[in-house]
Amino acid sequence: MKVYGSTAIRNVAFVGHGGSGKTSLVDALAFVSGSSRRHGSIKDGTALTDYSPDEIDRKHSIGLGLAYAEWLDTKINLIDTPGYLDFFGEVVTGLHAADAAVVVLSGTAGVEVGTEKAYEICDQLHLPRILFVSMMDKEHADFERVFEDVKAHLTPKVVPVEIPIGDGHDFHGIINLFSGHCHYYKKGTKAGEYDVVPIPAEYQGRVQQYTDQFTEAVAATDDALIERYLGGEAIPREQFVQAVKKGMLLGEVVPLFCGSPELTYGMRTLLKKMVELFPAPGEVPLPMVETAVRPPILGRVFKTVSEPHVGDVTFFRLYAGELANGAEVHNAEHDVAEKLNHLSIQQGKERVEVERLSAGDIGSVAKLKDTHTGDTFCRRDHPLRLPPIPFPDAVATSAVLVKQRGEEDKLAAGLHKLHEEDPTFHFEYSSELGQTLIHGMGERHFETVLGRLARKFGVHAELIRPRVAYRETIKGRGEGQGKHKKQTGGRGQFGDCWVRLSPLPRGSGYDFVDSIVGGVIPNKYIPAVNRGIQESAERGVVAGYPMVDFRAECFDGSYHDVDSNEMSFKMAGILAYRNVAPKCRPVLLEPLSDVEVWAPEEALGDVMGDLSARRGQILGTEQDGRLTKIRAILPEAELYRYATTLHSITHGRGTYRQKFHGYSEAPPEVAAKVAAENEKEHAAAS
Repeated sequence: MKVYGSTAIRNVAFVGHGGSGKTSLVDALAFVSGSSRRHGSIKDGTALTDYSPDEIDRKHSIGLGLAYAEWLDTKINLIDTPGYLDFFGEVVTGLHAADAAVVVLSGTAGVEVGTEKAYEICDQLHLPRILFVSMMDKEHADFERVFEDVKAHLTPKVVPVEIPIGDGHDFHGIINLFSGHCHYYKKGTKAGEYDVVPIPAEYQGRVQQYTDQFTEAVAATDDALIERYLGGEAIPREQFVQAVKKGMLLGEVVPLFCGSPELTYGMRTLLKKMVELFPAPGEVPLPMVETAVRPPILGRVFKTVSEPHVGDVTFFRLYAGELANGAEVHNAEHDVAEKLNHLSIQQGKERVEVERLSAGDIGSVAKLKDTHTGDTFCRRDHPLRLPPIPFPDAVATSAVLVKQRGEEDKLAAGLHKLHEEDPTFHFEYSSELGQTLIHGMGERHFETVLGRLARKFGVHAELIRPRVAYRETIKGRGEGQGKHKKQTGGRGQFGDCWVRLSPLPRGSGYDFVDSIVGGVIPNKYIPAVNRGIQESAERGVVAGYPMVDFRAECFDGSYHDVDSNEMSFKMAGILAYRNVAPKCRPVLLEPLSDVEVWAPEEALGDVMGDLSARRGQILGTEQDGRLTKIRAILPEAELYRYATTLHSITHGRGTYRQKFHGYSEAPPEVAAKVAAENEKEHAAAS
């Protein structure tokens, strides 16, 4: 494999909605360039970057994939990302590893929710980008409609630089405004070859219109060019291309291309323009680091994948310096040294070993011991840490249960490895709920996790509804006796206490008051009464949940010189609580969440109606960009699978986030239902 210098490298992420043709485009570019020997397809399960069993079965990308194309003595690193929002963390990862992006749109569907969200990240990272209308050979493909859709929903800075000749099954050519040529494709072309033919007469008017728009938009980015343009002078091609590149870096020009990856139409032009218009790594600033001097070595791990018979394979971006095969680097996160044996680059699932990598390149290496996703590597004498990649927060939670007892340890090990591969996936064991909880981006995400658990680790598990951390409290006062007396022929047991229970303000917790006077209970036994009350309060009286926000006052009692001991008074405290708590108007408390929901205007009524149906309290709405933000307080129990419902109501455009708000008294019908479920669960367990 040829070694490319920094100036001959381009790092390009392909982003867009699911099904828009990103993976097919990456496959076609690698094939047409000659870097890949086979023109694969998603339908046949042979696409270059969709090679995992999950991706082949589901026929869509799940994880980030890497490939490369060689064109015009330049290596283009192709970063293929998923389109479905459940895997949006991979999109964020890919864009942070790239210097530019190709935003892919379906010629039939146009701008979709995945397009919008990916475009927003491109804006945040100030990435120059190309828009590519794919699948122009499909029925109902409409370039003009997609162009208007982009102007309305993505950016007014878009300018068509290609015009398709025909569409749908009649798509057979592309007019390129850079060259002013018409590329005519013969049916059956293998690698995007074309003939240059005159522009058809019926397209002359549209070509002139778009050429004027394109030239004016580019000239407007440079004072000298705008003078030449207004003066009617021609702008030399090389100068014009550099002006387009400058306009893209400034975000003032977003070129719109088109083609068909399946037929390989338009691939050669796109390869050429990625080389000409996208920046080399040295033309973009380093990610924020705490130094003004360019470091001798700087890289970051952006992805870890686990491969059968290989182990962990680490994908990294080298930002500064050169790496030779077998080089040793310093992991700044864990203060350890790592040796990079078998330094490689990825071509789909294949790893191609290289002698060295230049600054700006993307590489892979297997079997690192202490290096994980997000880690920075550098030189020990020049330690640096890059800022972490800001992965999206998890929006869905479920409990997971192994189908076969005894696999709990294997489950934990498998979940840990899956978190290594996908930082948007998290898990924890809740001792209070007695469940393993998983957090992620949605149900499709969770289904993929379960599939990988079974395939990679032999752990068969299922999703179940997570329990809710209810609490109980009292609304009234009461007092009573707890008396424990037991005679077994030898030394007996005797403990006697009088306890008064009263409510405290929400969030106060538990308070114990010793009001014993005259030594009716010896001081050494009073802590045992307290422990007994606390232990019994852990199981509540309404539905078996911990009781909180109350005061227990021990104010009277008696003891026996011989038979009294700490255990007897602890039992007395337990009995006193059980006798008194039911008389103090006990109630169930349910956890509430502060929720912020972002939804498009046309879905606002349905979203608010659904929130109200979930017993939500709407606090207000406000405009937030193109979306409306709704603030509400909802019971946590009502938010189970809310991400799926919101996705359905808003056609994928809605998002939300939640945080714990506090506890509030549950309605009687909810308390009765929870108590019945708890009783049923205990009966089944006994």
